[in-house]
Amino acid sequence: MWIGGGALAVLALGAGGWAVVAAEDPAPRTGPLSAAEVRSAAHGFLDAWTDGDTEAAADRTDDAQAAGKALRDYRERGHLSPVRLTPGTPDGTRVPVSVRAEFSYEGARAPVSYDTGLAVVRRAGDGEPVVDWRPSVLHPRLDDSARLTVRETAPAQVDALDRDGRALDAQAFPSLAGVMDGLRSTYGKSAGGRPGLELRAAPGGAVLLSVPEGAPGKVRTTIDARVQKAAEREVRLRSGASLVVLKPSTGEILAVANSRTDGPNTALEGRLAPGSTMKMITASLLLEKKLASPDQPHPCPKNASYGGWKFHNVDDFDIVGGTFRSSFAASCNTAFITQAGRISDDALSRQARDVFGIGEHWSVGVDTFAGSVPVQHAASKAASMIGQGEVRMNPLTMASVVATARTGQFRQPYLVAPDVDHRTLATAHRTLDPAAHAQLRDLLHTTATAGSASGSMAGLSGDIGAKTGSAEVIGQKKPNGWFAAWHDDLAAAAVMRRGGRGGESSGPLVAAVLKSAQ
Repeated sequence: MWIGGGALAVLALGAGGWAVVAAEDPAPRTGPLSAAEVRSAAHGFLDAWTDGDTEAAADRTDDAQAAGKALRDYRERGHLSPVRLTPGTPDGTRVPVSVRAEFSYEGARAPVSYDTGLAVVRRAGDGEPVVDWRPSVLHPRLDDSARLTVRETAPAQVDALDRDGRALDAQAFPSLAGVMDGLRSTYGKSAGGRPGLELRAAPGGAVLLSVPEGAPGKVRTTIDARVQKAAEREVRLRSGASLVVLKPSTGEILAVANSRTDGPNTALEGRLAPGSTMKMITASLLLEKKLASPDQPHPCPKNASYGGWKFHNVDDFDIVGGTFRSSFAASCNTAFITQAGRISDDALSRQARDVFGIGEHWSVGVDTFAGSVPVQHAASKAASMIGQGEVRMNPLTMASVVATARTGQFRQPYLVAPDVDHRTLATAHRTLDPAAHAQLRDLLHTTATAGSASGSMAGLSGDIGAKTGSAEVIGQKKPNGWFAAWHDDLAAAAVMRRGGRGGESSGPLVAAVLKSAQ
């Protein structure tokens, strides 16, 4: 008797009793595979694979566990989806397969075509015709040791725009070539660019697919093309020069320029002793602590000792009966060294960080160095007060310092507006004391109009302030020349390596750019 398609046996048990029991399971299929079985097994596997039914496809192989893992890798790690799988004419138990698939990864799409093949065998146990599983069924270059992986071969491209939305060309502005590389690294994907990609069989396997980088994205910067042009022109006229210009009221970076464009970006990432431009920070500390006042008497001897070191003024000058204003304007080193014993070891480091934002995590939009004023003691503390020793700065940080000196409040410099990628800018712990701020501005104005910076700043009037600096470097005959200044809502700082005195080297550079931006 047959009930519901299954074979059942009906037995008489006597006394009118009957029992229904299942017949024995059919014997496993054996013998050579027929063409129909080969065709049915191949089509069943390929149809399930095309439909994305990983479990069904894996069940149509002789190793469902390994096949399922490989099929998931194909989709999830290889980012491949079969579009059409076309079986060819079987050759015995082997079936050639033409594959058309689509690669899709973070917005990148590419068609993929290749030929592979499979073999049909009888499954152990029940003899059902199934696919003989091996990774090469999915792609001829895959084996048991390989897994699909995608890697970037080229960063996503970006077109950098100036503050007015015009394209910035690295040929016209060679100093920005490195900046553009940084923008590419930071904003390539988020700006809509697409990196170059490779699909590989890892580890050390063959490249299965290459996708070139796509159309560039666009990133608007704070660069002012007119100011950048002036900065490029001026650094090209000089050797070893680096410059940054920014807006004190906002922190927007308007120009970045370096004489050398094939090396490190000194303007943004340099780590150099800033010399006497550091005295802006030190003076703010002394003014807040009432250890100095612009028009009060203040010592400026030819030399002064502290912590076992003797410090000198340039050419051993002194100011007899002078004030702190005259000492600051002339950049007298000893006027600061004589105060070293009156401040704690960590006072200068805290002033630099808490008021000027030095050493905080600056999120500029590209890689930068936010300066360092480590805690020092004895002679090293005194050296830090005049921008020597372990103090490290660059034109970006010193442009920020002079900008903070103008406004009294630190505003972190940035090259890309924070709302582009929702990042948070660094803030200082506090503003400069209002009375000390007014005094510091006054000192810097005096320096620009009647002090060591007046020669360079001649021709600029109104709201101006400046500070010169020279930083001695072991092994150099001439010091690095520094200059930081503001004119209205523009602040700039520059360094010239081996340039000599800042007022004679970097000063004319900064002043020329400020004048061009009027």
